[in-house]
Amino acid sequence: MRTKISRILTLLLFLVFLSVSVFAFNIENVMKAPFTSGLISCPGKDRVAWVFKTEGVRNIWIADGPEWRPRPVTFYKHDDGQEISQLAFSPDGSIIVYVRGGGPNRQGEYPNPTSDPAGAREEIWAVKIDDGKPWLIGEGSSPAVSPTGEMVAFLRQGIIYWAPLDVNAKSQRLFFSRGRVRSFAFSPDGTKIAFESFRDDHSFIGVYYLRAQKVKWISPSVDMDSYPVWSGDGQYLAFFRYPARKADQVSRGSGRNFSIMVAEPERDECWTVWNCPDDSGGFAQTYPRKPLTWAGDRIIFYSEHDGWMHLYSVYFREKSGKAVCLTEGNFEAEDMTVSPDGKSVIFNSNKDDIDRRHIWSVSAGGGQPKRLTSGKGIEWSPVVSASGKYLVFISSTAFLPGTPAVLDLNTGKSWLIARELIPKDFPAEELVEPQQVVFKAPDGLEIHGQLFLPKKIRSDEKLPAVIFLHGGPIRQMLLGWHYSPYYHNAYAFNQFLASRGYVVLSVNFRSGIGYGRAFRTAPNQGPRGASEYQDVVAGAKYLQKRPEVDSERIGLWGGSYGGYLTALALARDSELFAAGVDLHGVHDWSLRARRRDGGGWDITPDEYRIAFDSSPVADVQFWTSPVLFIHGDDDRNVDFIQTVDLVARLRELKKAPVEIMVIPDEVHSFLLHENWVKVFKKSADFFDRYLKLKK
Repeated sequence: MRTKISRILTLLLFLVFLSVSVFAFNIENVMKAPFTSGLISCPGKDRVAWVFKTEGVRNIWIADGPEWRPRPVTFYKHDDGQEISQLAFSPDGSIIVYVRGGGPNRQGEYPNPTSDPAGAREEIWAVKIDDGKPWLIGEGSSPAVSPTGEMVAFLRQGIIYWAPLDVNAKSQRLFFSRGRVRSFAFSPDGTKIAFESFRDDHSFIGVYYLRAQKVKWISPSVDMDSYPVWSGDGQYLAFFRYPARKADQVSRGSGRNFSIMVAEPERDECWTVWNCPDDSGGFAQTYPRKPLTWAGDRIIFYSEHDGWMHLYSVYFREKSGKAVCLTEGNFEAEDMTVSPDGKSVIFNSNKDDIDRRHIWSVSAGGGQPKRLTSGKGIEWSPVVSASGKYLVFISSTAFLPGTPAVLDLNTGKSWLIARELIPKDFPAEELVEPQQVVFKAPDGLEIHGQLFLPKKIRSDEKLPAVIFLHGGPIRQMLLGWHYSPYYHNAYAFNQFLASRGYVVLSVNFRSGIGYGRAFRTAPNQGPRGASEYQDVVAGAKYLQKRPEVDSERIGLWGGSYGGYLTALALARDSELFAAGVDLHGVHDWSLRARRRDGGGWDITPDEYRIAFDSSPVADVQFWTSPVLFIHGDDDRNVDFIQTVDLVARLRELKKAPVEIMVIPDEVHSFLLHENWVKVFKKSADFFDRYLKLKK
């Protein structure tokens, strides 16, 4: 009898263990990983602030040195799809100004993914840290608090508005001027605002004097001047200048010449301190968060002219065109900040670890970079505290999502400051560590990928596999939780697929970042030949050679550009790819070019034919594999008609099983957490039916 009872109890315990094992790792739990963004440092004290998004609920948190204990500043309670971004401290750190909501689409409609009948707006808010009570300043974006702390300025429809930094204050237009303001900056004493006035075929740098209420134009020309930044003493301005173009000149991507200019407004002087030696300008001056800044009497900027995105330093009085490369080598510099004393530049980079990010420091005048973080983690968004004693950054691993961390620059001690905010039921211990893999495309180009292998694989087992393709295409997937919210979610789903017995390969195809300018600007990509598609096929061939992969059960998924490549693979090679999930992909480059004035790729009418031939629609008659299309109909990046058109073509042919998930009022990077969960549940179910059950 006891033996029988013992067997029953053993069976019950096994069933309980099995149920815990099954339900401990699900979409809901792995998607509980909070996402950290918007890290900023207070100019007046050792205080930092950031945005935490947990299951779609977004709030601002702060921490003060030297203890760096996190505490919330705002107390929003619902996943309403309204982003919090663009944080700015008042000089004394007592108030945080921020943006809530997203910008309008081409029809002037603001993101409203909950379909709230009251609508939505993009608004400037402020909150006093002591009482946590936010107040509305006005509609707009890009807020900047004056150095005196008396006012906040911001943009609304290309116009600068301002308001006193007071609970009862109302916002008003700062001044009238032709053109659209695209960037602006207060002078250090708060008496002037430098701004960029964009006028379609040219742009000016202007200075508005708040007391005199007048505008002075800085060396106006026929060129494109942009991104003005003040020197520490407020006497000088640095900015980018792109030379004028002929009326019929067609751009090819971001490539163009540029110069670093310096002006002394009070003396009406302006001079060139550095000229880019080729046409590699454009990307490195727009991709980084802070592409141009001052470090004492030197100007720090990014350039790709030597083949990689590096940081450079030039003396502000330089007129011979000499600049010092601060980050020489085959790696790329990304986020950058300057120490409070102006002597050091701190940046994150894939130096010596090409598929991760670590933080480095280098003298503003040049020298050998010093590594500040290392290991298997990923670190980004560095800021230095006001005292200069602490470096604060965001840190992730393969197992833990990005959270704020602190490095004591005197002792070298580092620690996470918000580890406890990760939910208790987040399945960190159930995740797998992705492996770096490198394989060659047919033309010999080396392609990097991240391989997710299920934890337990029998030696005789043949598993289904899924290839993940990122969007952009100017992106790079990493060996851990990502710094982008979209790919933070994608990483979670790839981990979930691995937990369900799929081998997952994330492919960093050509045209992405991280591997140099030649890789990013590879010829014949996208609408001019889809050269990156060979990298997708190479990934599939790599998987077919792996002993644990069933070569007949390889699927793929991706969003945006990754959706384009997913659809292209199904159209061209349904025999190789058994099924695919296409999130808001581009399916007809020629249609995009006609609707979007070149489609963002400067596609001319005489290129429409090759653009069409480089698209999934060109080979739709060969498409037989099942596909799941997912698209939000307020997509501001990829027109919804791209999916409408392709679905209609496939329905007409009746060769491939077509499934659809349309999300009303959602944008490109889904704003509602619940929608991400639904998308991934639907996708997992789709793969289970077409890959797991296919024998």
